[in-house]
Amino acid sequence: MSDDDIEASNAPLIEHLIELRQRLMRALIAIAIFFVICFIFADKIFNILIIPYQWGAGTDEVRFVYTALQEYFFTQLKLAFFGALFIAFPVIASQIYKFVAPGLYKNERQAFLPFLIATPILFLVGSCLVYFLIMPLATQFFLSQQQFGGEGQATIENLQAVSTYLGLIMTLIFAFGLVFQLPVAITLLAKVGLTNSDWLKDKRKYAVLLTFVAAAVLTPPDPVSQIGLALPTLLLYEVSIYMARYIERKRAEEEAAEEAGV
Repeated sequence: MSDDDIEASNAPLIEHLIELRQRLMRALIAIAIFFVICFIFADKIFNILIIPYQWGAGTDEVRFVYTALQEYFFTQLKLAFFGALFIAFPVIASQIYKFVAPGLYKNERQAFLPFLIATPILFLVGSCLVYFLIMPLATQFFLSQQQFGGEGQATIENLQAVSTYLGLIMTLIFAFGLVFQLPVAITLLAKVGLTNSDWLKDKRKYAVLLTFVAAAVLTPPDPVSQIGLALPTLLLYEVSIYMARYIERKRAEEEAAEEAGV
């Protein structure tokens, strides 16, 4: 290979690296802007996240504590970063799409776009399930462990730390949001031929086992959260099988049309 050929092959790589840097910078700028906004309103966002706890406790009069001077400040920083990632996701996803889109054929771009739209929607659905159902039920379960004292009994009262509560609800939101991406992930694998509906149906029993193991790892050690994650996951697995079957049927129709055209 001549020096000119080497230079010609290096030029596109440098251009791609420059474009990648630009896309990353735009995503980071979006995260930074939303981080500042979320930090300014961190106390209001935290009060919104407390609402499921209030539903589970059955009262608006709830107390949260922090045991170190800096704890609530760092909790606000974590909350701001969490909110920034959540709000900036469309920007991040669009930058990823714009970076990979030029390397895709038109039909591939059209096929990829629905998954880009479905990803944040499914994450939002999973988050709403945590906010409106799982978190209130889990709170109710945990608060039922309190002991209010009496003859021969000590008083065991829950005093929730702000950092602990934020860590719990963030963990649940991310766990459910990621699990709700299962149809997107499996559909993409089926689309590129790495899996199929028959294989998924054959491995269903292993999927059930892994689902409950994952639920035990990703959620707090209470049956409400674990079952609340496991049941939607199994439902999404069945949806994934249907989507894989739909893709196989559509691919067969396209191949038959091509053969008929030939």
